[in-house]
Amino acid sequence: MQLFQSWATVRGLIASPTAYVDRTPQRRELRFSRSEDAKMEASYRTHWVSPELSEAKRERLTEKASRGPELVVVQPLNTEWTCHRCGGTGNLLMMEPAGPACLRCVGLDDLEFLSAGDALLTRRVKANSARYAVVVRFSRTRRRYERQGLLVEPRALAEAR
Repeated sequence: MQLFQSWATVRGLIASPTAYVDRTPQRRELRFSRSEDAKMEASYRTHWVSPELSEAKRERLTEKASRGPELVVVQPLNTEWTCHRCGGTGNLLMMEPAGPACLRCVGLDDLEFLSAGDALLTRRVKANSARYAVVVRFSRTRRRYERQGLLVEPRALAEAR
């Protein structure tokens, strides 16, 4: 790592530290090593940016790299699932390492569902909502998850409409 840092300094690259967070509502910071060595963690979290890029382009790249992953809520095909925390059920769930969790247990039960189809409304609501989650459903014919809509704050949905 020391060799790369000296090479990057000679080449004039700009260091841009990035925070990596997990895909849960708690947004815990991810770590790259078991030892949690500060130097090693810092080296993995550093993105190198060319100084030849414009300031605006560098800021966009830094912001994009620092943005956490979207929260994903699943609309299950099997309706007979149970929450691993409370034993409840529902029509939407969030997957956790221990198993499926209901929206009440993960703290997303206050969000409203906005179905896909109106791109302009979706963009406006997403911009105004402090919290949102993407709703997906597995397509057996295509063998992949497909977006069904968003879970957004009711206030943001009312403002956007």
